[in-house]
Amino acid sequence: MQGAQGTTTYAIFLASMALGVTLAFSGCSGAPSAHTAADEGQPQGEDSPVKVSYQPIETEAGQPAADDPAADSELAETVVADEPQVSDPAAEPPPGQPTDDPADMLQASLQAYESAEVFWQQGDFDDAFAALDEAFELMASAPVTGDDPSLAQQKEDLRSLISKRIVEIYASRQTAVGDMDREIPVTINDDVEREIRSFQTVERDDFIEAYRRSGLYRPMIVAELKKAGLPEQLSWMPMVESWFKVRALSRARALGMWQFISSTGYRYGLERTWWVDERMDPEKSTRAAIAYLTDLHNLFGDWLTALAAYNTGEGRVLREINRQRVGYFDRFWDLYQRLPGETRRYVPRFLATLAIVDDPGRFGFDLPEPVRPLDVQVVQVDRAAGLEGLEKTLGLADGTLIALNPELRQGAIPDEAYPLRVPSAIAGQVTTKIASLPEWEAPAGTGVHRVRRGETLSGIASRYGTSVRELMALNRLRSAHRIWPGQQLQVPGGPGGSLPPGTEIKHRVQRGDSLWLLASRYGTTVEQIRRDNGIRDSILHPGQVLRIHSGARGRGGSTYVVRRGDTLGAIARRQGVSLSRLLSANRLSRRSTIYPGQQLLIPR
Repeated sequence: MQGAQGTTTYAIFLASMALGVTLAFSGCSGAPSAHTAADEGQPQGEDSPVKVSYQPIETEAGQPAADDPAADSELAETVVADEPQVSDPAAEPPPGQPTDDPADMLQASLQAYESAEVFWQQGDFDDAFAALDEAFELMASAPVTGDDPSLAQQKEDLRSLISKRIVEIYASRQTAVGDMDREIPVTINDDVEREIRSFQTVERDDFIEAYRRSGLYRPMIVAELKKAGLPEQLSWMPMVESWFKVRALSRARALGMWQFISSTGYRYGLERTWWVDERMDPEKSTRAAIAYLTDLHNLFGDWLTALAAYNTGEGRVLREINRQRVGYFDRFWDLYQRLPGETRRYVPRFLATLAIVDDPGRFGFDLPEPVRPLDVQVVQVDRAAGLEGLEKTLGLADGTLIALNPELRQGAIPDEAYPLRVPSAIAGQVTTKIASLPEWEAPAGTGVHRVRRGETLSGIASRYGTSVRELMALNRLRSAHRIWPGQQLQVPGGPGGSLPPGTEIKHRVQRGDSLWLLASRYGTTVEQIRRDNGIRDSILHPGQVLRIHSGARGRGGSTYVVRRGDTLGAIARRQGVSLSRLLSANRLSRRSTIYPGQQLLIPR
């Protein structure tokens, strides 16, 4: 990337001016920021100082020829990505795509910005800066006027995002990663003593029960922390997060033992489908939490600040550091009073936990023996079966399999390959017993809708093509005006609230919606929603009404739910159809991106 350095220096200057910071910010050690803004609340706090409405970029769908042999080649495979796939920022735009259109230029700028993050994660600073130079140039050159306030706001949002990323990458290359092995200092001050008193009194029973429950998971957590080179003390974070409950759900919709919000879970590889939510998987969520904590420690250089960022979001902590006039000297307590009230309690509660478990007698505790984890073995199964029925046929106590596989949302094994955790003593019987059970089917005719802030029953009824009266009867509601955020409502339709294939509905866009989420919910594709509504980009606005055809307009065939690691070519081979027919049936092109949880029509 010769010749990029001069432009980068100028961009760094612009970034510093835009953010009101100096390059002394490089006192933070560097790794990519990984916590993304939540689409449904902020249990881990604000995430980014910039609110931006961009969604994953999708390539315009083409119509491959039905008999095009090139479409079936291995080169046509599109890899599933947990992150939006981005194009090489230096590549030429697709033929026929205008290069001077403001919306196209801003979208290309966002692609280059995302490419820079990929390069940064790989430690390729020169290419990251070059990609950001390209993003900045595209953004600055976009001919946006005041006649289009939406595009003007997008341009300003991109300017701030690019500037912030330049400063963060510049800071990260100036500093070394902190010592991950050092112990977390246990300071006992007035705030920590206040939390100790709470554990000694009103929360005493909760603390003791959680300590007992910790035995089910801490051996695994400690082993994972040792592999990652992180302090063993972090194994007590779930005490503060969830009382070591794997199905804990906060009011802000953070879920699981480590309390991941959905967007951060996606970022760290935790899959969410109608069948599973891996935020409730103890092992997978532990590995995700360790990856997130590692990134936070690399960014801030000390564990207490990293813990505060885990709770409130690194964007909030970075802003508070930058606002300090005296200067920040890598001490958590220097910025402690500037953090949100919940975070001001979070870190002292963690330190209070460490103090008590280290010397329980000193604080008046006689802690019980932790529960021993079960001897568990993983059995690969590939047939849908209800866990309750399988427990009975295996002679297990009620709830055993549900407790061992808490990520299964429906209380059933998916109708695809799945690693089922079972007690080792009966592992040899599982395959035979599952084969003897009738195949599990989802309850017909209903799905689940989780109420969001600001929603009304009439709005939900309109979304699912039903009436308020029907929703009230289905959910035994006495009043149409008494629903609350987080409430789960039964709605007409199939898994997850999706409707029968071919149903046309009108969907009013809610805050947090994206084209990809809507496509997944209704069993269609991003390209199809765009085509039906004349949308060129991925930007939605609250209140916007979309026409959506669920499924694939009722055409014959079966449905396949995309899994992580899938490619279109591999799906076509496994399902026994040509790639060109698969693309045509789902209105995809060879360059389209597919995502875990997306439903594809497999043509007959």
